[in-house]
Amino acid sequence: MEGYRKQFRRRETLFKWRFLTFSCYQRLPLLGNPAIRDLFAESLEQAHQRCGFRLRAWVVMPEHVHMMLAPTETDWPVAAILAAIKQPVAQKVLRRWRAIGAPVLERLLDSRGAAHFWQEGGGFDRNVRDVEELGKEIGYIHFNPVKRGLAAEPAEWVWSSARWYAGDEHGVVKVDLNRSNDTGSRATDLS
Repeated sequence: MEGYRKQFRRRETLFKWRFLTFSCYQRLPLLGNPAIRDLFAESLEQAHQRCGFRLRAWVVMPEHVHMMLAPTETDWPVAAILAAIKQPVAQKVLRRWRAIGAPVLERLLDSRGAAHFWQEGGGFDRNVRDVEELGKEIGYIHFNPVKRGLAAEPAEWVWSSARWYAGDEHGVVKVDLNRSNDTGSRATDLS
């Protein structure tokens, strides 16, 4: 049934880690082009600076994105953070595809004729309960390209925070690696 998405309410808690996943429209590999993945990474970094959330891990796959973040401002709940990241990407890519008459546009139209880059709905959103779960989910995020055969090692995939974890702090998106904040409590999260 087109348009049906499970409805859920986000449990907004400042300074708590959230594991998020969101997909391209109909899980199409719209992020398959390196230039579009670069654009996404730039948008993520700009939103990271503007919205002030803490970013622990991220990866861009051809048809979806995983992130581990913690909101730090009441003015920037997760929905607003995601909009700040996703909207610029969708607008720029769809504008470009319209300008060149890209054939993929036909596959991005809904029943009303509106083009979409991102799948509608909230995606996957989970509050991380403890340090053990945080580590497990970060490992999952970083090994996603390896599991899919896109890289032999996590740090080889340019569009991921795995490079930061490997000691290469020249990745396009800065991550917050202060290990003292892994409990997710406000007192330690901002240290």
